[in-house]
Amino acid sequence: MYRDKTLIPTEAIRLCALGLLAGGPRLYADLASEVRNFASRIMGPSLDVLGPSLELLTLEGLVKADAVAAERGNPKIRITKAGLAALHELLRSNVRAPVDDVNKLVIALKMRFLHMLDQAERQAEIEALIELSDQELGRLQDLRAQDCANQSYLADWLDHEITQAESRRAFLAAYRDRV
Repeated sequence: MYRDKTLIPTEAIRLCALGLLAGGPRLYADLASEVRNFASRIMGPSLDVLGPSLELLTLEGLVKADAVAAERGNPKIRITKAGLAALHELLRSNVRAPVDDVNKLVIALKMRFLHMLDQAERQAEIEALIELSDQELGRLQDLRAQDCANQSYLADWLDHEITQAESRRAFLAAYRDRV
């Protein structure tokens, strides 16, 4: 985790794996496939991030193989109490501006597993995402204001980015009332 309590890419993968395992035990291969599919659809494929992150979960005691299934050669792994505590901490992490591929993955994972937090924590997470949107909007609008005199295509791109950030903020504000 960075000093500002935001997740590094491998921790985003950890969040995904632990969140999936909190829903029930899985075969290692199935877990790896689900994590890879989810993450690659948000930020593109990244074997450097995926492999080591899942292996460390066992070494750190966050997941454990089912002993009975292991004897049959088909072990499922399950989340441990330490894994649940780590999941909770990861879900409550900060998200950095600007919203890039890794941060989009973290936001998607937070939304995917938001139901695992209590209501006050869910509200706090949505508020933090609204604040992130506000920061991003301010940054983009400031750059747009500085580029107004310039006849480049950057202004059109910034207008597009501002529209997306405004839409994300409006979605989160409406979502906050439903959580």
